[in-house]
Amino acid sequence: MHVAVCIVSFRNAGDVMACLAALTSSTFNNFEVVICENGGPEAFVRLSEVLPATVGPGRPVRAILASGNLGYAGGVNVCLRASPDADAWWVLNPDTEPRPEALAALVHRLSQGDCDLVGGTVISTDGRVESRVGRWRPWLARAEAVGSGETLDAPVDARALERVASYISGASMLISRQFLETTGEMREDYFLYCEEVEWCLRSLQRGLHIGYAPDAYILHRKGTTTGSVADLTSRPRMPVYLDERNKLLTTRDCYPTRFAVAVVFALALLILRYGKRGAWRQLGYAVQGWFAGVLNRRGPPAWLMP
Repeated sequence: MHVAVCIVSFRNAGDVMACLAALTSSTFNNFEVVICENGGPEAFVRLSEVLPATVGPGRPVRAILASGNLGYAGGVNVCLRASPDADAWWVLNPDTEPRPEALAALVHRLSQGDCDLVGGTVISTDGRVESRVGRWRPWLARAEAVGSGETLDAPVDARALERVASYISGASMLISRQFLETTGEMREDYFLYCEEVEWCLRSLQRGLHIGYAPDAYILHRKGTTTGSVADLTSRPRMPVYLDERNKLLTTRDCYPTRFAVAVVFALALLILRYGKRGAWRQLGYAVQGWFAGVLNRRGPPAWLMP
């Protein structure tokens, strides 16, 4: 199986280089790396200056300059289109550092033939589990990371997790050709946040199946470019706004009959989340995003673009 590793960069060459350094130690050999730089010509030049030609024998690395800031989904789609002959694609965040055996474990699970996309064990910087699989709550328009906070040595029933999974973390997704041909590309009108959730939900609604490889460990230095892991009271506008907006878009697109109820619950939950912490500015951003979701606004918000 030949795998194309798809990485989207946005002016964070340091993250990309750390990710590539980790890939150099991969025990799985048959892969290439395709990077889409969303941050403009200057960022592309800076990335190109430090980018290695390979990450090991027979593992070429190439970078593509996006036509503009296409968002995460748009960048992923550029990488997918640039590697049409791959047998599978590993969508990997630039702020991740996979352990050497990660890709081999993902490929092994996918090769068993009873699933079409595979996630691994995403690890936080504190050494605990960030996510094993994800579960979408359509009535609440909320995502739940299953296994969050567990230790790495906690007992795991991989098949049981696969049965409850409705999505896998966008930090690390191995997708098959069957997945791509049946589901199609990521939705670019989400721009950032929840695009992987919608992608997975769409695939499940078309009869595909999620797999989980517990031994595929991926360290995730979350939010290094968006500020999404900043303290709640200092979180910037973009991640708060788009996160709330796109949760409603996901429910609208995948569970339209539940949308009216989800709108009410989503508003109540965001008021509780930010109001309880006294994050009043962020509450304002969240309400703006919620309202944009109600109005079905898509793509990058006008205030984000130059």
